[in-house]
Amino acid sequence: MLYDVRQVTDYRYARSVVFAQHVLRILPVDRPGQRVVGVDVTISPSPAKRRDDIDFFGNRRIFLDLDRPHRELVIDMRARVQVTGQGRPLPGMDPPWERVRETAFASADMSATSPVHALFPSTYVPRDPAIRAYASASFPPGRPILEAAFDLAKRIQADFTYAPGATDASTPAAKAFAMRKGVCQDFTHVMISGLRGLGLPAAYVSGFLRTIPPKGQPRLEGADATHAWVSVWCGPELGWWGLDPTNGLIVGEDHIVLAIGRDFVDVAPNGGVVIAAGEQEIGVAVDVVPVAG
Repeated sequence: MLYDVRQVTDYRYARSVVFAQHVLRILPVDRPGQRVVGVDVTISPSPAKRRDDIDFFGNRRIFLDLDRPHRELVIDMRARVQVTGQGRPLPGMDPPWERVRETAFASADMSATSPVHALFPSTYVPRDPAIRAYASASFPPGRPILEAAFDLAKRIQADFTYAPGATDASTPAAKAFAMRKGVCQDFTHVMISGLRGLGLPAAYVSGFLRTIPPKGQPRLEGADATHAWVSVWCGPELGWWGLDPTNGLIVGEDHIVLAIGRDFVDVAPNGGVVIAAGEQEIGVAVDVVPVAG
């Protein structure tokens, strides 16, 4: 599936920002099952300095210095991306989850795609016995890894309430789990915590999700969504698989990967320092439009 993606992020400040430094992770890159045909970003006001690089996990970063007073920052990203879905594994390819756990802990691979980086606690995903106990119900002895992880994703989708505003970007997994509510970031952190608690590698993925309007209604511009989901390592034969606990499904052609890391800290779309007083408002509009072939 070929998509045109646009994300416009508008930061409005109560008082003039004298100086700011930002690090952006808003540009998709080529990954297995995904090819970036073209990408561009417009930043207003224009930065005094800009530097681009690729971080350890393969995410593209933009470092900005803004040295002119401004009350608004607009970041307009446009990309054309080709996405191909993963085919379901053949019978016998989905190994028991215990074997995957043993293989992951025995790995000596330190590359960016190694499972070892997604095994241990991270900033927003500490160890939590309650989440581990919840996840363990999907992992009886000998159950195939992908089947078990998909069952956990579906249980989270069924048991948790999608409630924008109930949490924020800094909410830890344990709090969202206790409330049984939150948004895609929270469901993803909870699932990662459960999987890592069982000794299984699980990474955080940020990206875009194409939404389809109700039948008979037009697609609204800017109404698509930024999204988050889990990438679980299923052994050396199957590799990494995307699972979406917010929607209870295996990631397919409607998901476009933006960044991958241990949790939200590694993939935050905008970080840095702003020198100003007062509050700020953030508006985000996303369009994911299929391109007719």
